[in-house]
Amino acid sequence: MKPVPHATSLRRAPVQRRSAERLTRILDACAGLLDEVGYDALSTRAVAQRAGVPIGSVYRFFGNKRQMVDALAQRNLERFSERVTQRLREADDGGWREAMDAVLDEYLEMKRTAPGFSLVDFGNQIPVGARQAEPNHRVADRLTELLSGYLEREPDEELRRVFLIAVETADTLVHLAFRVAPDGDEKIIEEMREMLRAYLARVLD
Repeated sequence: MKPVPHATSLRRAPVQRRSAERLTRILDACAGLLDEVGYDALSTRAVAQRAGVPIGSVYRFFGNKRQMVDALAQRNLERFSERVTQRLREADDGGWREAMDAVLDEYLEMKRTAPGFSLVDFGNQIPVGARQAEPNHRVADRLTELLSGYLEREPDEELRRVFLIAVETADTLVHLAFRVAPDGDEKIIEEMREMLRAYLARVLD
């Protein structure tokens, strides 16, 4: 069973498998509709219809569409973490460079293919155009947790600050790349990789 979103985004966490599967359908429907109609036109009723569940099932989990989208963002972060972890489990011991490529490659793949991700990602674009700091701090915390053992570094404030700077830099440049080209301008993405490599080499080598 897939991990459920963080409890703070839910009115009630699912306990039984049937309830968890219903929550998954609701979030899948939310993601698909975000791509089709955007956040402003998204409604809990439309999500319920797309998911094939009663409207009461949506409100059992979420008080409004913002909470539903927040839960989708949290699920995105969980799935991203799973993908990075699996990638590193299968990788050779390439140190921080291999870890950086895994993080960037999996993020870009989700940006290009995961329903709703281009609008929501980890929560920093809802309402549309908003660029809140909290999700990037959450991503930096998660990367510190995931990568500290792989890098054989203490998960301390110094490492967290390094990842936060890298996440903020990548966030800005990825947004630029996807404004320039629908699938992300490859030249901008490569410049971003080189910039991050230079920064991380200075602080991690």
